[in-house]
Amino acid sequence: MTFQKITESDSLYHDLEKMSVHEILEDINREDQKVAIAVSKVIPQIEKLVTAIVERMKQGGRIFYLGAGTSGRLGVLDASEIPPTYGMPNTFVIGLIAGGDIALRNPVEAAEDDLKKGWEELQAHNINKMDTVIGIAASGTTPYVIGALHNAREQGILTASISCNPDSPMAKEADIAIEPIVGPEFVTGSTRMKSGTAQKMVLNMITTSTMIKLDRVKGNRMVNMQLTNQKLIDRGTRMIMEELRLDYDQAKHLLLLHGSVQEAIDSFHREWRLNQ
Repeated sequence: MTFQKITESDSLYHDLEKMSVHEILEDINREDQKVAIAVSKVIPQIEKLVTAIVERMKQGGRIFYLGAGTSGRLGVLDASEIPPTYGMPNTFVIGLIAGGDIALRNPVEAAEDDLKKGWEELQAHNINKMDTVIGIAASGTTPYVIGALHNAREQGILTASISCNPDSPMAKEADIAIEPIVGPEFVTGSTRMKSGTAQKMVLNMITTSTMIKLDRVKGNRMVNMQLTNQKLIDRGTRMIMEELRLDYDQAKHLLLLHGSVQEAIDSFHREWRLNQ
């Protein structure tokens, strides 16, 4: 079957410049509503990936995201949010973008066309068989990502791909291919729109479900979040108040003493048992 880039198909809308602002916004929103439906269809593949990741991470494995442009930025964003949200060291979920950190703000010419660079960067992190490599590319054709996945898979490392085109070259290098097909973009080929939204949703699902299964969440609360500002200290204090039935000042003292909601609660229970 010939590979077709649905992501490059002509928009369903024409003469965009003649539309009113209201029409533009309504039509973008109409297209965005298709994204969650597309993602729902790939939940079985996401489930398979998360199950495998959790098993590996319990043995010290890591997640590596690789992408270029918007896809690379989304991977770096998701990785960067794990330490403050779940209190995990920043060495467990790592985002790599073609062209390096400068590419987060500025395009780096031809960086994504280097077939060898992605694998070289993974090797610099001492990639091993407990790790998981997830390639992100809306088109599914980015050489930087394809080369990394190919080499990782040859070394027996679990590989996955997130693309918005079916049966892409990138998917062929992945043990688990996740393909939310969102259709043509509102602006033809502008994959930072629906494709980017779909990728962000999938990444959220992967890391959130993984962190829950690694016991970084209690009930529905982020009990291991980093206390980096007053809002989060207040949130953590109220979690402890609710869990331990303490007043605000007592709960805040415990939180600041132990550094996390989880540790504060655990310490309180340990001390209570010792005094019984």
